[in-house]
Amino acid sequence: KCNLTGWWENDLHSRMHVFKVDNEGNFSGEYHTAVSSTTTPIEPSPLVGTQHLDKDDQCTFGFTVNWKKFSDSTAVFVGQCFTEDSGNEVLQTSWLLREKVDSQHSDWKATR
Repeated sequence: KCNLTGWWENDLHSRMHVFKVDNEGNFSGEYHTAVSSTTTPIEPSPLVGTQHLDKDDQCTFGFTVNWKKFSDSTAVFVGQCFTEDSGNEVLQTSWLLREKVDSQHSDWKATR
């Protein structure tokens, strides 16, 4: 069964720790990013999300990371969990990062 509880690592060596997924699919945790455009030291950041609990073990999920400890930005991730033939669980995700800008005129450069 594909359950998000535990540690996950991506290709850039950022790590996510999901503390526990409850019976409704809600979870919280910390995101330990390995990459940042800020010069402030990187710190683990809180995340909250929800997992669609499916019986076929290939659930969809989404979560938000608040980078408040070292940046004025927020990221959202959506994805799906797959169980490979070997039994390994793999998360495929897409993300958006929103950085704070000084004016509405600068909005065009705020989202990656």
